Amino acid sequence: MKKLATLFAATAVLAAAGMAQARDLGPDEALKLRDAGTIQSFEKLNAAALAKHPGGTINETELEEEYGRYIYQVELRDAQSVQWDLELDAISGQILKDHQDD
Repeated sequence: MKKLATLFAATAVLAAAGMAQARDLGPDEALKLRDAGTIQSFEKLNAAALAKHPGGTINETELEEEYGRYIYQVELRDAQSVQWDLELDAISGQILKDHQDD
């Protein structure tokens, strides 16, 4: 009986952890959020990332929903060819993470 209870508890923990993870948003959903004014325009978010690394070029962007927050992820290469990964709050435009890509 204890094994069954342990198995049930482990399954419940894994299911809850799976639901709390990030969810990638497709282009259509991202555009709807932007058009509704829920998130900032992609131009503003890209400008905030580039302001942190002047002279850089954006390689890739992605919008995710993590724990109820919209996170805009940006990969860019700065003027010295260093690769950076940034995360911005897509609602406020605040930079949450800015680290050099390995």
